[in-house]
Amino acid sequence: MIAVGIDKLSFFSPNQYIDLTELAKRRDTDPNKYLIGIGQSEQAVIPASQDVITMAANAADQLLTEADRSEISMIMFATESGIDNSKSGAVYLQTLLGINRYARTIELKQACYAGTYGLMQARDYVALNPGAKVLVVASDIARYGLATAGEVTQGGGAVAMLVTENPKVMTLERDSQFMSQDLMDFWRPVYATDALVDGHFSQDVYREFFKELWQRYREQTGRTIADFQAFAFHLPYTKQGLKALKDILPEANAEHAEHLLAEFEASRVFNKRIGNLYTGSLYLSLLSLLVNSATLKAGYRIGLFSYGSGAEGEFYSGLVQAEFKKGLINEQVERLLSERRKMTIEQYEKNYGQALNGPLDREIDFKDDPAKFVLAGLVNQQRQYINQQNHGAE
Repeated sequence: MIAVGIDKLSFFSPNQYIDLTELAKRRDTDPNKYLIGIGQSEQAVIPASQDVITMAANAADQLLTEADRSEISMIMFATESGIDNSKSGAVYLQTLLGINRYARTIELKQACYAGTYGLMQARDYVALNPGAKVLVVASDIARYGLATAGEVTQGGGAVAMLVTENPKVMTLERDSQFMSQDLMDFWRPVYATDALVDGHFSQDVYREFFKELWQRYREQTGRTIADFQAFAFHLPYTKQGLKALKDILPEANAEHAEHLLAEFEASRVFNKRIGNLYTGSLYLSLLSLLVNSATLKAGYRIGLFSYGSGAEGEFYSGLVQAEFKKGLINEQVERLLSERRKMTIEQYEKNYGQALNGPLDREIDFKDDPAKFVLAGLVNQQRQYINQQNHGAE
């Protein structure tokens, strides 16, 4: 069977953020509760001029060549922050990105897990259709409300992956172990703009799912922790993944355990400064590992744990390819982080209520948003998206 996996990987998040030390002081909380207890230092703030469509387009646009746009046969859009209960977010991407009209456009939802399902479906489709290319995008905005227990685990952004045969970044092995259980650890009714969560219960379910799937994986494949050079986790906050990794570290010898902990630190560099991405969180962690690890090389096996509340989990592995750096955009995330504008907590709180919501026509001021794709407003209950590169030339 042909090797299939992630050929290119790209990320986008808006150009503004808050410092969580400043948020802690505003909430009369010890900053170490956020910095150490949660494992977060900064948080992306989503302006009204960005939504899951524009963020997805901004992420994907950076990795697609003209040949890719003409050859993609399917767009899979994973989100739990969708803008329409009927129309797929993927079809908006098709237009914004100039992808050929002979492509399927599908939106997927299962909390934070849907990006993984999209990736697995893309893998299987390419395996059955050699030469095919599938664009998988995971784009979300994490919202829990101001001054709530979940506020520190907000964030947002998008990860885009091009899935092909003979990929440059990572091949996807056919060893997935997955499970589902009807639980109420996190949910967001259709009438709500902010998520509802039973935080401690959700943390416990996450770890129990990981341990059970890891044990099942070992039984089904015969592999042990010694077969893995690194692990990447869904990171609603980075301390959560560290707790899960430590649950299985006793299975490793001291030297290997130290190595896996070092690789975990590499895998959370970006997430600590962006925050929660829901469907894209695991894949930002993977990107962080690929960029920041000093030891990864061809043939190394990475274990990936995906979790979506409600609940569904999956553990699988991928093999790093020799040219994995060529499938990444050089210094993309580092440049994004260095160019962001820090907001005061007062500005952040004002921004929180400005997202486009409701049926009334509205114009959005996007002059301070440097992104290529922006949301300009609502006309006749239709969102108005603009390519600023084209718009500026008119």
